[in-house]
Amino acid sequence: MNQKNGKNSLGIDSCFEEADNPIDLFKKWFSEAEKTEINDPNAVAVASSDKNNQPNVRMVLLKGLSHKGFVFYTNFNSKKGSELKNNQKASMCFHWKSLRRQVRILGEVEEVTAKEADDYYNSRPYKNKIGAWASSQSQVLDKRETFLEKIKKFEKKYPDENNVPRPPHWSGWRLLPDEIEFWVDGEGRIHERLNYKKSNHKWTKNLLYP
Repeated sequence: MNQKNGKNSLGIDSCFEEADNPIDLFKKWFSEAEKTEINDPNAVAVASSDKNNQPNVRMVLLKGLSHKGFVFYTNFNSKKGSELKNNQKASMCFHWKSLRRQVRILGEVEEVTAKEADDYYNSRPYKNKIGAWASSQSQVLDKRETFLEKIKKFEKKYPDENNVPRPPHWSGWRLLPDEIEFWVDGEGRIHERLNYKKSNHKWTKNLLYP
């Protein structure tokens, strides 16, 4: 790496390094966040949009990462599940206050394989698995007691904590990135931004004005 006074050849902070693949850089940043964030360094905002082009954003937890993409799990009958089935374009935003860094990701989603979904689902605590059956996610709930009764019902149906099948409507999405932007806070709002774009399966990178 060509560095001078803690900077790389693009003239930006050395924390950006000079990675040709942004996933490699993300993994290093994420590893640092795991050491410094008090809670949930894998928390990420996921944005989708409905058939009327109304954007919708919520926090989820990143549960899988590879050079192919970023994985999170959900009820496919939920609002985000329905929106992503109809419009597979989505975006993510990680913000780590302890590091004063942010990563934005744009692309399309694909459903993970049944094996991936089964493996992750089976690794979850018992109550989480029961909750996946009991919750009609995003639908109107008349009162809290109704939900609690449904939880009891499925606890009776699946009393063996090691043998709770994955609901057919519960699986994961993988965001396949076309663009990834890395951001570092700067004094006086002179932030630093490094943007990667994929074209013909190759990544190119550019600096962006803050």
